[in-house]
Amino acid sequence: MGLNPGFLLGWIVLLQFIFTLVFSIQCYPLQPGGLIAFQALLLGLTDPYHVLHEIESNLEVILLLVFMVSAIFFMKNLLMVIFTKLLQRVKSKILLSLLFVISAAFLSAFLDALTVTAVLITVMVGFYHTFERSFKNNEINKNEFEQVKSFLTDIMMHGAVGTALGGVCTIVGEPQNLLIADKAGWEFMEFFYKMAPVTMPVLLAGLICCVLIEKFKVFSYGHQMTDELRSKIIVNAEKVDAERTDMEKLHLVFEAMLGLCLIFALGLHLAPVGIIGLFLMVFLTAFKGITEEHQLGGAFKESLPFTSLLVIFFVVVAVINDQSLFTPVINLVLASSVDMQVPLFYLANGALSAISDNVFVATVYMNEIVLALENNVITENQFDRLAVAINTGTNLPSVATPNGQAAFLFLLTSSLAPLIGLSYLKMVYKALPYTIVLTLVGLACVIYFI
Repeated sequence: MGLNPGFLLGWIVLLQFIFTLVFSIQCYPLQPGGLIAFQALLLGLTDPYHVLHEIESNLEVILLLVFMVSAIFFMKNLLMVIFTKLLQRVKSKILLSLLFVISAAFLSAFLDALTVTAVLITVMVGFYHTFERSFKNNEINKNEFEQVKSFLTDIMMHGAVGTALGGVCTIVGEPQNLLIADKAGWEFMEFFYKMAPVTMPVLLAGLICCVLIEKFKVFSYGHQMTDELRSKIIVNAEKVDAERTDMEKLHLVFEAMLGLCLIFALGLHLAPVGIIGLFLMVFLTAFKGITEEHQLGGAFKESLPFTSLLVIFFVVVAVINDQSLFTPVINLVLASSVDMQVPLFYLANGALSAISDNVFVATVYMNEIVLALENNVITENQFDRLAVAINTGTNLPSVATPNGQAAFLFLLTSSLAPLIGLSYLKMVYKALPYTIVLTLVGLACVIYFI
């Protein structure tokens, strides 16, 4: 019996697509990935109607990206004030790092990891330019300026990891979470409770890891800021506060109130996440007097490129389904003992997410276990356990490289990275202690608690 040519061609297309994700730093995957997807359609490996079905099945994820991520754009001022106050008021580097991890984790659980990272970048760029001006005016020397850049790099990396720690906990933290929740039929609080046996111990381990690497100054952490340098941040922050108008202060109040309303609406699952995001945008812009069309455009700059890429993902997912590319692998894993299936799914998702994109990986594996459930290969309880393994597997080990986490990739390709000397290899190196701790603690939790 000969090898099915569609199966072989499908794997070639899949490997081509993963290759584009691996090198997404050099070229955003939309263009090369889109050409590969178009090639798959021309070869008849799937058809546009199956692609449309995949899009319809995942419409809630698309709405999350289009509206929720865009809506948070209009809450940036409040988030910037929060992070600026932390840097302004906390002197201890260890405590400051810990607070940045906790703040980023909490905000990412209810907003979006990508958006929180974007705010952190904006704050850090502002601080960088403050010290750059001081350096050009000979108020600080070159060594002090380099010290500041290293300090900002440490804080930025702690914040980025915090977005991953919080993002894994809820359906809105990462795009793939909503996709997993949708296929599993879980609402906001149910998703949180299902993930908690893994996510809460991992969060605690991440916080302990943050303290230890700062205390012992390993993996290029532990850079300090002198009181003289900190005073420049305080002076600049006080100047901004003094120049803030009464209307701008009122806008901050509106943002805080609507942020609380967002948490309430998500917790009670009052509407699909994307719809909540749409009305959050409506209220934020209405209360802030943003009524012109061109004022809204900037909010969609971060979300729409990734939304377009997500649709390309669905073309490749359709190819995987039509050509049964993962069926032999999944059947092999499902043939193992029930208890072994969970850690195997966790590790398989983690390894693939570290080199490609966790949304793509989660989509592929969730489709496979949904099919296994429909064919009575696994039970409902085992489906839930595997869904937890897929979610945690795609979110935790993927901090290893910028390829896996959209927020990490966004940081690496941002204007901040070259300013503070944050290269790809440096980012991987500084994320390494977190990668080891989060992956191993997550694996232990899925083995013993799920």
